Amino acid sequence: MAHLFICPNCGTRSTASDRQRGFSREARGCPKCGFTFLFELMDDYYPAPDAAFFTADQSGRLIHCGRGAFELTGLDDERVMGRPASDVLGLAFDDGTDHVAQALEWGVRVLGKPVKVHAEGDLPAAATADLFPAYDDDGGLLIVLTPAKAAKSSAS
Repeated sequence: MAHLFICPNCGTRSTASDRQRGFSREARGCPKCGFTFLFELMDDYYPAPDAAFFTADQSGRLIHCGRGAFELTGLDDERVMGRPASDVLGLAFDDGTDHVAQALEWGVRVLGKPVKVHAEGDLPAAATADLFPAYDDDGGLLIVLTPAKAAKSSAS
């Protein structure tokens, strides 16, 4: 059985026959950028080229800003490390649900949720959130925010 993985740092997708690196209990790392751990996916997932990646621990505190994070929010690891993801990113889901807490508590994926991102010191931006819980003993969450495309004006 092939396991599907995605790197929270660079967004590279990969497959492997086991979850660990060789015969060790060490987590699988990214074959492209060398990041120390990957998130396992239940189904294949193709992030948009402009998607922003964030990693949170089992309590919802940010531990890493990956590809596209700075471009979307202006935030980097030093400014967010150890702080609650929903607070730092200013996530306001359209339906009012705290999908970050839900994904962590229930251990389920949450896909395609419209969200307003209002990161510290930045203007609010519309996006779509995809949340992936970690399926290991450490827990955690991969947060992928894809900026909404601006509506094209129809000039006649």
